Order: sequence, then structure tokens, then C-alpha cells
Amino acid sequence: MNNLRVIGTEHIGKVEFTGIEGGFGKNKKAMLVKDIAQIHSKEVKAINQAINMNRSRFREGIDLVDLKQVNQIDLFSELGFTRAQWGNANHIYLLSERGYAKLLKILDDDKAWDIYDQLVDNYFNMRVAIKNNEPSLVQQRRLSIMEENSATRKANMLYKLAMATTSESSKQALIAKSAEVLTGEMTVPVMKKKEYSAGKIAKELNISGKKVGMIANKLGLKAEQPGQNEYGRWANSKSKYSDKEVPQWFYTEKGLQAIKKEISLDRR
Repeated sequence: MNNLRVIGTEHIGKVEFTGIEGGFGKNKKAMLVKDIAQIHSKEVKAINQAINMNRSRFREGIDLVDLKQVNQIDLFSELGFTRAQWGNANHIYLLSERGYAKLLKILDDDKAWDIYDQLVDNYFNMRVAIKNNEPSLVQQRRLSIMEENSATRKANMLYKLAMATTSESSKQALIAKSAEVLTGEMTVPVMKKKEYSAGKIAKELNISGKKVGMIANKLGLKAEQPGQNEYGRWANSKSKYSDKEVPQWFYTEKGLQAIKKEISLDRR
């Protein structure tokens, strides 16, 4: 990673933040999540959560760097952190312009787009284009991101339709169409193995859903979010109590058998 350099205090409207160069190439600007959160009037943990839930979309060293994983910690005070804040944080993300643009697609609100214009015009490298009387480059970049965001929303809609249908063939066709919207290629996915929610396992084994979760935790069946393993995978499902989607662990056949075996041992 290129050496970081604090270049001073920058301004977006009335908000002050730390100007940073390095990390993603010589003279390339970067931004801390804590400053992005302040500019967007959001909590740091909300921005970190948005990144963590979409971590596979961000390329390490190109879109973001987790400064907690870097040995160069002597700058923590210059970056606006106390020693305690630095030590207690799980992640301290630094985003490039490209990484910020990806985050913007996740946030996707009118205020985010207005702020994007200001940051591009006045902070990131594209301000050079404006000084050279090439403001159209900024608009082209914004339109490109908006088109990508529209494709992402369409793909998500197709995927949700796929998950709602009871026809396996229709489900796979919709998933393939979703992949085509995102990648331009019609990818026929491998048929998904049968999966079980905790509720289904509880009903089948005549135990409570809480008991299923306790056994899974005891045996260490669940992967770290948002991963998967031979016993199951994490996926977002609609909450019973609101319109929000929440992470839920779905068990494979091997996961089901592991819980069955543990119950049979307990009953001996």
C-alpha cells in the first residue's frame, strides 16, 4: 500500500473532513469512513455495516483499505482518532474514489448523489477535468454509475421474484436472467441443493427453533457472515416483524443431519 499523507482539512459545505493522499496510488485522494458518515449524516457503524454486507463488491487495495490491518498506525492522531478509538474499532476503512462510488450505489438516495457531485467537483481527482474545461467527464461518470445502479436494482428484483416462485425451473431461469442483467451473459446456475430454515428443522425434529440455534452454535455449524460452508449459508430474508431484510442461516442436508445426530446423543 502506498504511504498515506494527511494533506489538511477539506470542506464540503459546512462539513470539515480530513484530506488524505496515498493508499491507492500516487497523489490519489482517499476518504475515511468516519468522514463519509459525517458528510452523509449517518452513523459510522451504519456505513461500516453497509460495506461489510457487500464486502465482496469492494476490491482490497483498489476500492478500500482496512487501516486496522496495516502496520502504519503512527498516523492515527493525524487521521482524527484517539488511541482508544483506534484500538477499539473492528475496522477503520479508507475508500478510494472508486470505492466511494461503489458505496454510493449501496446508499442510493438523492442526498448521496448531491454530495457525490460536490466531492467529485471539489475533492477527488476529477476536479482536474473541471479545471481543464471538461465538466462533461463528471456528468458522464455520474450517468454511468446511475445506469449500473439501475441494473443492480433490476437484477435484485428478478432475484426476489426467483426466490418467491415455487417452480424450480422458473426460479433458475429468473436467476439466470438476473445474472445476465448484471454481467451481460446468460449464466445458467447449478441447481441449488435443498436447504432448511431453522423453523423447518424445528418442525421436523419436534423441537423449538431456539433449540436448533443453540445446537448449531454448540457445534459451530454457522460460518461467519456473510459466508457459507458445508453445513449451510447466510442469506437475507424478510423479517416477520417488519419490512426489513435480516440475515438468516439456511442449513444444508449435512447441517440437518448434524443437528439430528446431536439430538439423538442428548436423548440417550
